[in-house]
Amino acid sequence: FFSEKGEKLPDAWELAVEQALDEPPAWVDSANLGRARRLEDARGRYIEFCKNCFGSDLTLRGLKIVVDAAHGAGYHVAPDVFHELGAEVIPIGCKPDGYNINKGFGATSPAALVAAVKEHGADYGVALDGDADRLQMVDAAGRLYNGDEVLYLMVAERLARDEVVPGVVGTLMTNMAVELALKARGVKFVRAKVGDRYVLEELEKHGWLLGGEGSGHLLALDKHTTGDGLISALQVLQACVRSDKTLSELLADVKLFPQTLLNVRLRPGQDWKANTLLASETKAVEAELGDTARVLIRASGTEPLLRVMVEARDEHQ
Repeated sequence: FFSEKGEKLPDAWELAVEQALDEPPAWVDSANLGRARRLEDARGRYIEFCKNCFGSDLTLRGLKIVVDAAHGAGYHVAPDVFHELGAEVIPIGCKPDGYNINKGFGATSPAALVAAVKEHGADYGVALDGDADRLQMVDAAGRLYNGDEVLYLMVAERLARDEVVPGVVGTLMTNMAVELALKARGVKFVRAKVGDRYVLEELEKHGWLLGGEGSGHLLALDKHTTGDGLISALQVLQACVRSDKTLSELLADVKLFPQTLLNVRLRPGQDWKANTLLASETKAVEAELGDTARVLIRASGTEPLLRVMVEARDEHQ
């Protein structure tokens, strides 16, 4: 669900709706029901909207781009956006049959994109997920870039144009290397709970524009009200075209920290926060790791699991 402003809804609103479900139903008469209407030119309008988020002085002419729409929402739009901006487009994952969304293609299965970029000798690969709000990108060497790296690149491109970027919002899972790289450039960094709507809440609270998470949900609030993989991809390609540099060149100073993630199954109702041994072990490890590493322990929002993550500059450590 989205609000009338095109934004995802806050937890408080969703909880209020859930509580209302227990109330007896109330019906309005048919004269007061809403009406649905079809926008016959919706696809064309949206394509133009996306193109207008790309620098009007720039073109993708001369670039070969593989576009993977995950057999999902972007299948009939994404290839045309890049084509109309001048690129030679090789579409994959653009043949939905009603059952194959996200199956073996798209941002959640990027191996297909990597293989296609290598096979066709493409300059870039762009993968959306099924509902087209997430982005993963691949360069000519077949190297995959996640949302953390793309977020940094979007910030760096604006700084290169002398735009002011007061702060950026990531999540609890955002790689520490990105946080340190942003702070080194004088950009504040705040972590939100995992989920792009929590990133949006933090952005609105601080009055900032850019945020995202490693899964590829990225927000640029001066371009759109919510995450949109196509808009994010165009921001990245704009940075590459304007600087005449590749993704690897633009991200040469950002080396992601190695991360180890373990899932520990919880018993129903188990209060892991009250475990004193866990607390003392965590404190001891944090003291050992110092300032260039971190420990993150959080409960999964979807499964009875405790997610234990440790990241450090040194992989062996």
